[in-house]
Amino acid sequence: MDSAISERTPLTSTADNGLKIVVVGGFGVGKTTLVRSVSEIRPLNTEETMTRAGEDVDDVAQVRGKTSTTVAFDFGRITLDAHNVLYLFGAPGQERFWFLWDRLFSGTLGAVVLVDTRRLADSWYAIDRLEHHGMPFIVACNDFGGPAHTEQEIRDALDLPGDVPLVECDARDRSSSKYVLITLVTHLQRLHAQDRALRETRA
Repeated sequence: MDSAISERTPLTSTADNGLKIVVVGGFGVGKTTLVRSVSEIRPLNTEETMTRAGEDVDDVAQVRGKTSTTVAFDFGRITLDAHNVLYLFGAPGQERFWFLWDRLFSGTLGAVVLVDTRRLADSWYAIDRLEHHGMPFIVACNDFGGPAHTEQEIRDALDLPGDVPLVECDARDRSSSKYVLITLVTHLQRLHAQDRALRETRA
């Protein structure tokens, strides 16, 4: 799996399976950066410049250096092999755009919840919506150089079940972002195998 997306591959005209993945999380956790770093095509994004007027709407206390924000979604693509392609959708993080999330979830295979460990509470809504939809997901902690937390501390803070993968990443780094997606695909494959085995047992 790793070697399949280790290099930026030329686009093919068709693919048998287009697998939709959504990257969700709070405001300013690095969703656009992750999609941009790993996509093999020039990502489509809907970033707009942040203004002073927006400070009255969005909580920018923890993201003072942020100058732009996603207002619809980001889009990127990664070829896994000759037959499978991942389509990446980065969801907007501000609360006023959360109504778009349910639409982005339509047809989605799984999700990455990207978190800033300095602001773990900002991730609760994303996890809640995914669990509401019954959508498989993993959690990736983006490195902002904040205080270190143990894995168990993060799981406790997010009330994260033990079977949900939790990884660390640097969304600016392509290999790190790639590892996050590989972890998600591996998790989805494992869940599919478990579901198939359960159906066979019942049959």
